[in-house]
Amino acid sequence: MDLEDDIEDDNQTVFITFPPLVQKAIEEVFPSKDPLDEPDFNSIDYINSLFPTEQSLSNIDEVVVKVENKINAIDNEISTVVRGQITASEEGKQALEEAQKVIRLLFTHITDIKQQAEKSEEMVREITRDIKQLDSAKRNLTLAITTLNHLHMLVGGVDTLKSLTQRRFYGEIVLPLQAISEVMTHFENYSNIPQVKSLSDQVKSIHLELADQITHDFKEAFSGTNTKVVLPNKQLAQACLVLSILDPRVKKELLKWFVNLQLQEYSHLFEETEDTAWLDKIDKRYAWIKKHLLEFEDRLGNMFPQHWEVSERIAVQFCHNTREELAKIMVKRKNEIDVKLLLYAIQKTSAFEGLLARRFTGVTLSENSEPSKETTENRKELNESKSEDKDGDINSSAFHGLIGKCFIPHLEIYIESVDRNLADLIERFVLDQKQSKPTEATETQASILPSCPDLFVFYKKSMIQCNQLDKGHTMLNLTKTFQKYLHEYAEKLLLSNLPKIEPQSLGTSVQNFTKDLQKISTSGLIQNFSSLLKEGELTRFTKDEQTKICCILTTAEYCLDTTQQLEDKLKEKIEPSLVDQVDLTKEQDNFHKVISSCIQILVQDLENSCEPALTAMSKVQWQNVDTVGDQSSYITAITTHLKTNVPIIRENLSQSRKYFTQFCIKFANSFIPKFIQNIYKCKPINTEGAEQLLLDTHMLKTVLLNLPSIASQINRPAPAAYIKVVTKGMTRAEMILKVVMTPIEPSKNFVEQYKKLLPDSQLPEFHKVLDMKTVKRQDQVVLSDIFKSYK
Repeated sequence: MDLEDDIEDDNQTVFITFPPLVQKAIEEVFPSKDPLDEPDFNSIDYINSLFPTEQSLSNIDEVVVKVENKINAIDNEISTVVRGQITASEEGKQALEEAQKVIRLLFTHITDIKQQAEKSEEMVREITRDIKQLDSAKRNLTLAITTLNHLHMLVGGVDTLKSLTQRRFYGEIVLPLQAISEVMTHFENYSNIPQVKSLSDQVKSIHLELADQITHDFKEAFSGTNTKVVLPNKQLAQACLVLSILDPRVKKELLKWFVNLQLQEYSHLFEETEDTAWLDKIDKRYAWIKKHLLEFEDRLGNMFPQHWEVSERIAVQFCHNTREELAKIMVKRKNEIDVKLLLYAIQKTSAFEGLLARRFTGVTLSENSEPSKETTENRKELNESKSEDKDGDINSSAFHGLIGKCFIPHLEIYIESVDRNLADLIERFVLDQKQSKPTEATETQASILPSCPDLFVFYKKSMIQCNQLDKGHTMLNLTKTFQKYLHEYAEKLLLSNLPKIEPQSLGTSVQNFTKDLQKISTSGLIQNFSSLLKEGELTRFTKDEQTKICCILTTAEYCLDTTQQLEDKLKEKIEPSLVDQVDLTKEQDNFHKVISSCIQILVQDLENSCEPALTAMSKVQWQNVDTVGDQSSYITAITTHLKTNVPIIRENLSQSRKYFTQFCIKFANSFIPKFIQNIYKCKPINTEGAEQLLLDTHMLKTVLLNLPSIASQINRPAPAAYIKVVTKGMTRAEMILKVVMTPIEPSKNFVEQYKKLLPDSQLPEFHKVLDMKTVKRQDQVVLSDIFKSYK
């Protein structure tokens, strides 16, 4: 109770203020709405809330009693909590003491266990010490026994080998020699021991002696007259097995000597000075080696181990020798080589290389015994392809080009031959074209010049042939030759054969036509249009000439597409390092130029046919027209020309719809501005004349919108791009005439109407409209100022 009194005394004098975070946590655990629990409690405010008025003071006794009761309740609660904390503190002390006792006891147990573990470990070490010593002794003993056995084998084997070597018992040498070679690897780490080193030197000496002895036996067996008559020898066959165990260089040197020995006769028979050495006798070389290989395999094939591939080695060395000899002799007699002889030699060589590819695996070509770095690179390059090309080029083995590579430096002769043949071909095409007429297009095939497919057939054959000869710079040179004659074909066969339009005949005809117009009175104006147009017609292309132009266009299109395919094929065939140098873009541009020229000529020809009608339109006395009738004769004339000419062009370009559409668009883009310019020439003009001209313009617009399918039984919708061009151009013409029909007064309204109908018009065009309306110059100045004021 003394402790409780002390606490109560302290509570009377000490106020505890918690930090905001602590206070917030308390509120979350013990939420309370009592004002007394607020951290910022104000006693005065609290009393005022209890007694807001003087009348409320009458209840002060009741409030005091409630507060005292509450204080007593809180005091009792605090006392209970304090007593509980005292009891909990004592229990906690007892629990802590018990825990400390348990920890001390546990520590004692751990110490005991650690001491026992150390004793157990020491005991195990004592027990295993002897076992480890025994294991080590066993290993050493085993190694010693093995070493002694190997040493015994080595000592005994060396004596055996010496005896067998002296007696040339090669068959009995193989197994002990192989065993001793394996045993010697065991003593590599003991070479500092004199006895071991002595045995090692003896083994090496035996190896050298065997190598010299076997080599001598072979050379003696094949020396002098024995070269051709020697028969399979069992001793030499067994000697080959011994060589397989010895240093590989020994076998390599022996095979090199033996292969060269087999080709001695070949070197003499086809020496450079001999008649058989030249290219025209090249098939004799291949006949000799085929016969020799058959004889060798029949007589000596079984004497050598199969994996030595002796026949293949002879064939490969023959190829190397032949390539070197042919290269030298071709350099000396270069002037005697023509394309026929060169291709003959290449054909025979390629056939022989194909025969070798079918007979041998080519495994010896990957060995380090290659005669030159150049040949190694050639083999690596040629082995990248292992399948037969679609066009017949076979690069399916490492033998391809093994001899034929010597012909590559002379393949410019082949390129020159192709160049000459193409030059002759172009000249023949030119002559044939002058004597023949172009064929007309059908429903399934466009009309093209017969020379065009012939040219590309020749290109294809040349490319296939060159691909069999060389995929490198020869193919690149062939590409340049192709480019040269594609350009010549475009110039000589296409552009040069386009019909020419004579500008002087056009001007003279129009000038004469204008003079005739001046003699005609204004009476019977519309009725006289037909005679005017008939007398003023220009000399134009005939139907055959139009067909020819279309044929040249479709031929250029065929050349354009085929040239792209040719470029892709050349890139596929040529070496990857040269692909970037194959570019036929310029040649394709030439054919694009031909197509554009054809379209432009057709457009110009069609415009020329309409020119007299436009001239007739501009020469009419439009100020004297008093009534509006049907469409004028010049519109009928234009329509007639369009119906006559466009179907011919459409029919001949039936397989080239995109270029026919281009023709229509270009015609519309060229003709409509000319028509508008001629409208400006129709001055002076009255309202009735403008109405007649507007009617004619609308009729012409209808005809032009239907131009792509004009006079056709199939009414196909015109392309959207073409419709857009015609609609924009002819609508402008109609707007110009509507402006002409607009009253000039009041001026501001006229200009507003002009801006509304022709929003993008400029001042010069505004003046042309005023000229058509015969507005005086001083009035034009006023109108121009109003026009300028609008932005």
